[in-house]
Amino acid sequence: MSTFFVILNIVIMLLFISVLVYMQKKHVSFSKRVFTALGIGLIFGLILQFSYGASSKIIQESVSWFDIAGVGYVKLLQMVVMPLVFISILASFTRLKFSESVGKIGGLIIVFLIGTTAVAAAIGIGSSLLFHLQGINIHQGSAETAQIQQVQGKLGDVKNTTLPQKILELLPGNPFMELTGARPTSTIAVVIFSAILGIAFLGVKRKEPEHAELFSKIVDALYAIVMRVVTLILRLTPFGVLALITKVGATSDLSAIWKLGKFVIASYVALIVMFLIHLLLISISGLSPVKYVKKVIPVLTFAFTSRSSAGSLPLNIKAQTTELGVPEGIANFAGSFGVIMGQNGCAGIYPAMLAIMVAPAAGINPLSPSFILMLIVVVAISSFGVAGVGGGATFAALIVLSTMNLPIAIVGLLISVEPLIDMGRTALNVSGSMVSGILTSKVTKELDTKIYDSEAKQEISA
Repeated sequence: MSTFFVILNIVIMLLFISVLVYMQKKHVSFSKRVFTALGIGLIFGLILQFSYGASSKIIQESVSWFDIAGVGYVKLLQMVVMPLVFISILASFTRLKFSESVGKIGGLIIVFLIGTTAVAAAIGIGSSLLFHLQGINIHQGSAETAQIQQVQGKLGDVKNTTLPQKILELLPGNPFMELTGARPTSTIAVVIFSAILGIAFLGVKRKEPEHAELFSKIVDALYAIVMRVVTLILRLTPFGVLALITKVGATSDLSAIWKLGKFVIASYVALIVMFLIHLLLISISGLSPVKYVKKVIPVLTFAFTSRSSAGSLPLNIKAQTTELGVPEGIANFAGSFGVIMGQNGCAGIYPAMLAIMVAPAAGINPLSPSFILMLIVVVAISSFGVAGVGGGATFAALIVLSTMNLPIAIVGLLISVEPLIDMGRTALNVSGSMVSGILTSKVTKELDTKIYDSEAKQEISA
């Protein structure tokens, strides 16, 4: 009987996919198709959970088939991330206009990423204090206990790695291995390798311009091919979102979310406030925040459902260049840097909130100005080191809590609601990356305001 229900669920999913295909043939906008997928998937997922139970065999088998569309789509995006980072950074150097100011542009992007992360930390602190969050009130079950043990093991790895070792981990000893994403630091290593090749290109351009011109043409051709692959994959976005959000609705632990609802609400209040800060920065720069929201909704929707900043990179760069008027070079740097540093949600808000929650248990007054200031500084600086130990909010929290000599068990206690909060954090990370590209383009006067002010196309061409 269970097989019958699994087949029924798969048939229903295929019907929903056919609806999205029909909408695509009728040239319904990309944004509307993504939102339709989001709504249908969430409702379908919740119906499945209430019908069978989140941990039922029917749900597990159904989701395993849904993963072909959902996880399969994410894997296709991940497939193109390393080639895209490599060729995007390299192409940035081969474009004369950008290469002349690469240092200034790279510096501005880093300043905006780290600066907004510091602001995000302050907002996370404020949200924790506003909601009176305390880590000692969180229930610890068997799953949480297992997670705490795992977290403590990871903390040992982090603590046992010295600063010089962390720096050495970033360097690309074998660039071909790094392109496979074999190590947690592979993305940074690929960025460094690409930048070294770019700097070498600038030297060759001065001494042997004919060789540099040939190399530039090869890079441009490779860039065109990679971006074509990106375009083909992005056309699958509505189908991927449908499957991913259905899985979230069907498998989320609703009872745990209810029990930890206060923390979830406090987290999303902080995330929303930080997103409003992004819109304020855009407004201060003289641009329309409404235009920004309309044009980045598909990107943020995917980031929200996939929980992957790296997987969102192709959408991120494409939106910056085609929708927001950011030059390719700046968009490539902002998108790539945003994956490895200054993540507003994962490396800013989250560790700051946890630090405030556990400070009383360590005998520290969370309202102490000196503690708050030190926490903001540590969060901002450690956002560089997050990618150095594998990335993600868990590592960010471990680094910050251990640096501040605070208990780390809180990281494991939140395992049941981690996926739900991580969705919002990832969307904020991606928004911060795009905002840094916009602001850098505005400061350097390279932003194409005609593209930015135009109506949102939000279509992925064939």
